[in-house]
Amino acid sequence: MVVAMLLPAQALAAETHELAGASMSLWWGLPFAGLLLSIATGPLLFHHVWEHHYGKIAAAWAALVVVPLAIAFGMPLASEAVLHTLLTEYMSFIILLFALYTISGGILVAGNIHGTPLVNAGLLLVGAMLASVIGTTGASMILIRPMLRANDNRPLNAHVVIFFIFLVSNIGGSLTPLGDPPLFVGFLRGVDFFWTTANLWRETLFTGGLVLIVFLAIDIVLHCREGGAPKITDPTPDTKVRIRGLANLPLLAGVIGAILLSAAWKPGVRFPVLGVSLELQNLVRDAIILGLAGLSLVVSYKSHRKANGFTWGPIAEVAKLFAGIFVCIVPVIAILRAGHDGALAPLVALVTSPTGQPNDLAYFWLAGGLSSFLDNAPTYLVFFELAGGDPQHLMTEAASTLAAISAGAVFMGANTYIGNAPNFMVYAIARHRGVKMPGFFGYIVWSGLVLVPVFLVAGFLFF
Repeated sequence: MVVAMLLPAQALAAETHELAGASMSLWWGLPFAGLLLSIATGPLLFHHVWEHHYGKIAAAWAALVVVPLAIAFGMPLASEAVLHTLLTEYMSFIILLFALYTISGGILVAGNIHGTPLVNAGLLLVGAMLASVIGTTGASMILIRPMLRANDNRPLNAHVVIFFIFLVSNIGGSLTPLGDPPLFVGFLRGVDFFWTTANLWRETLFTGGLVLIVFLAIDIVLHCREGGAPKITDPTPDTKVRIRGLANLPLLAGVIGAILLSAAWKPGVRFPVLGVSLELQNLVRDAIILGLAGLSLVVSYKSHRKANGFTWGPIAEVAKLFAGIFVCIVPVIAILRAGHDGALAPLVALVTSPTGQPNDLAYFWLAGGLSSFLDNAPTYLVFFELAGGDPQHLMTEAASTLAAISAGAVFMGANTYIGNAPNFMVYAIARHRGVKMPGFFGYIVWSGLVLVPVFLVAGFLFF
């Protein structure tokens, strides 16, 4: 298998001095598929092994890419391809996630309110709006505990967490690169910061608004049904709600400012690092963001982070897994760049109409369908490259195609617990707090009954 996979690519690589995607077989995508399958099934099928060895598993899949690349294309070309991805995309990606996670962890929403249908809908609306500012991870971690406290005296409250995942952990993060990892990947690839705001606000407003209306209807019915049930003593009586850790808010604003700075300031200065050219504005942006995260650790009270259940475990897991993902996707991207000449030509044909134009509805559902079970950031990147990978073209002539990819990757990450990183974190926190959450397939029933019909309507309306 190794010989069949590698030897044809070796000769062409020597001629073109780059990864020869046109000559690479589908075997090159096996490590990428294997890693994503491990991420999808590991926490469910072999939880204890995964919990202690997920970093080693990710490293093993990455090694199955790096070693064959070195054999097929030579060490200089292989190392340049891998390091270019790690230094220009992965590092900025994980630095932003780290900063948002760290800064939002110092903000505490203390106190409690009673979780009536209108109050719950209001919290979901605030969380969805907040998600595009501090990220779906940050908004989820700040608001999930207040949401649980508000509803801990209700016998039927699992649906509140389910819709929280729908709206706050996914759909709400579709308006800026800060909101959801796939959009930041697009920003790193050259998509303007406010492009998603200008081009996805209609889809987001329609989809999020319709899901919120469905929640309100369900919550009103269940709240009325609870009226005749025996009362449960409220373990967290209502108290005045206060926001602690306000010093972190200007730090969040600083993160946004640093990203806008890197988008507007182009000095044209580059630094070669291990054969990879790094632009000055990106280095400055990442340094500022890291500095703001460090400052948050200094100015935040430890008691606020403890009350939020803040630990380094989740961000460490994301950092290790995404390092493997970004390495494993290198040959897949090379194949996709080959277009109709590559091994993924059938996929290219599937999202292309007979006239040669992109099929936006197919992009929406394929990007979304894969994002439901695979991580939505690499899924977005795959379809971004499938659509040509040229950000200027995708933001202008092919704007509807990029909107379809972006909406599918962000919205449909809500279809399963594993579609987006915050989903499983919210699920775990809710179960720990005693909420009787549905299992993996029970959750899919909820998303199938609520989200899929909404996405069907949104797809035909907008794409």
